[in-house]
Amino acid sequence: MSERKKQIRDLPVERRLWFREADEIDRDIEFIRDEFRKGFELVSQIDRPGVCIFGSARTKETSKWYQAAMDVAEGFAREGFAVVTGGGPGIMEAGNRGAQRAGGLSVGLGITLPHEQGMNDYLDISYTFKHFYARKVCFVKASEGFVAMPGGFGTNDELFEALTLIQTHKIEHFPVVLFGVDHWQPMVDWVHDTLLAEGQIGADDLSLFAVTDDPDAAVRAVVDSYRTEGEHQGRS
Repeated sequence: MSERKKQIRDLPVERRLWFREADEIDRDIEFIRDEFRKGFELVSQIDRPGVCIFGSARTKETSKWYQAAMDVAEGFAREGFAVVTGGGPGIMEAGNRGAQRAGGLSVGLGITLPHEQGMNDYLDISYTFKHFYARKVCFVKASEGFVAMPGGFGTNDELFEALTLIQTHKIEHFPVVLFGVDHWQPMVDWVHDTLLAEGQIGADDLSLFAVTDDPDAAVRAVVDSYRTEGEHQGRS
């Protein structure tokens, strides 16, 4: 190894990025393209409209939210929708499990993480991504709406990503449902009392999502939009 490469190797990772050579850039671009291709190929196997159900990987089977996620997923499966999750444990497992229990199609878009779980046992088709950005694109591509169950940073990341895409008209006809009034109400209050009050968002932005405790209402919000408006529309 040359002295220059040794010096670069010893730099913090954020500084090493500035010294990447052309062959490394080409390799990374090729990997990104391959990951998107594999994700799109998986999405192409979904033979029906889909919905993404998000929520915490830490939710226990004994939790009320686990059972609620199963109920929501079963409702979508009975309406002929595929249920797409992050493929892991907790709420994700509950969503996939509920879909299979109702005879529906269960899909998992997993992610390789250094400290977390593998895929759950209730998947019909699945793929494990290395990077979040490709996975996020495939979540939207595979679904006609999102249902956000109680969760942590990852759940909120997906939620606000979807709301941003809708707010900026990058996607149209894409319902977002927050399931669990007690869990989500503090966030909704913050959106109204702080973001709206400070002029950080517009009054119309409050209509970008619905909040419910009713599994049937969550299902109807997405299914009725799809049957009325058709497939969601994406814009470049």
